Parts: sequence; structure tokens; C-alpha cells
Amino acid sequence: MEKYNVKFKKKFGQNFLKDNRVVKRIVDVSGVDNDSLVIEVGPGGAIMTRVLASRAQNVIAYEIDTDLEDELHQKLIDYDNVDIIFQDFLEADILSDISRYSYKKLFFVSNVPYYITTPILLKLLRSGIHFDNIVMMVQKEVGDRFSTDSGNRDYGSITVLLNYFYTIRKEFSVSRKEFIPEPNVDSVVVSFHEKEERLPVLNFDFFEKIVQDSFQFKRKTIRNNLKKYDLKVVEKVLSHYHYDLNVRAECLDVDVFVDLANALWK
Repeated sequence: MEKYNVKFKKKFGQNFLKDNRVVKRIVDVSGVDNDSLVIEVGPGGAIMTRVLASRAQNVIAYEIDTDLEDELHQKLIDYDNVDIIFQDFLEADILSDISRYSYKKLFFVSNVPYYITTPILLKLLRSGIHFDNIVMMVQKEVGDRFSTDSGNRDYGSITVLLNYFYTIRKEFSVSRKEFIPEPNVDSVVVSFHEKEERLPVLNFDFFEKIVQDSFQFKRKTIRNNLKKYDLKVVEKVLSHYHYDLNVRAECLDVDVFVDLANALWK
């Protein structure tokens, strides 16, 4: 079991893994090899960073808590292929940071702070950067939301946006007892494989806005949520899929939102 000589900070969502077997299983799922550059967010006490560094060509780890500098230095003293960037990942220029490395494959592997799970994923997909695989430990309920199908109450705007880009798979569950301090939720490891073929979107920012507006009031119909748009166009697209304006967004597959956005953009 891993031991840490740190003061855990709730404001940074710090819950560190303590069992190397769980960490190795996460890295196994990722497929990281010695041709890889890996991005990790929230290395914490470096339990996963060390396993990544033992397999990857290079690891970039973003850590917001500068008080962890000594702990990370001690835990990573034997690894010269790890660069710790003490910065809020959400403010980082990923493209600039990775441009300093030579690599054949790019991975994102992380036990992310749960309070910024969705912003991190949105940053990755908006970056336009190709990742060979994204593997994240997330709160179980959030993992369910990412991977659910239309018609499910957990289905929302983030589900649509992520499923447009990625094939999402829940890999395995992790008990809350595997962390220190122990959180009050269980976790799941989720992988995101970029889809090779996607329906073309004419303008991604507009597509994202249409999706978010469609789910603005979850219990309201498309007629109400998209009333500021041309409802004749909306109705025409919906009728093609055998729906009408009284349908709720949670019933619509990703392809419907793509067609809606493209038709309204035109």
C-alpha cells in the first residue's frame, strides 16, 4: 500500500489511490507503450505517474497544488522522463506543451479531480488534438452519464457531445475503499476511443450550442427549448426520424442533433 506524507486538500478534490494493483490495471487498459507521450492531470503522490513513466517515452503531469512539489520530487527521483507542470490544467496550452516532445502516440491517463471531470473532457475534445486513448477514473454516476443511451434519464448534453467524438467504454469499477482519504462515492475507469468516422458537423461551436440549448430545461420539450430557432426547420428534421416538436432531448440520438445543427446553420 502506498503511503503519502502530504496534507490532503478538499478544495482540490485530492483522493489518492493507495493500491498499485489498481493503478497497473488502469495503465494496462490505456495501452501506453514506449512510443507514447502521456498527459496526466493531478499526479498527487505519483502512484500512477511512476507506472506511466516506466512504460511511456515521456509523461507530462499537471499539478495545481504547489505544496506537493517535495512529495513528487521524492517519489519521482528515479524517473528522468517525467515533467511536472505546476499549473491549473484548464488554463494550460496543451498544444504548445506537447509540441516540445517527439512521440508516435499520445495518451491521456488520469485519476482526475472529480469536480473538474467534465471541464477536462470538454477541453480535450475542443482542443482538436488526436489522442490514441483517453482513460479516466471518474465518479461512478458520472461514468454512467457519459456512457448511457438515449431514452435514459442520465442522458444529457455532455453525453451527446462526448458520444459524437468517442466510443465510450466503462472498463472496471473501483471501490471508494481504494482511496485515501476515502471519498463518499465509488468510481469507475472509463476509456474514450476517438471515432474514425463521424457525421460531418458544419460548425462545431453551433452544434455544441444546439445540444446545450436542447437540454437547457430537461423536462421541457424541444419545442420549448429551441423556440428561439426556426421551428419549421427543427420540425422537418425531427419528422425525418419520426419525432415531432413535443419530443424531449433525452430521446434523441447523436445523429439527430448533428442533422438539427447542420440544418439550422444552413
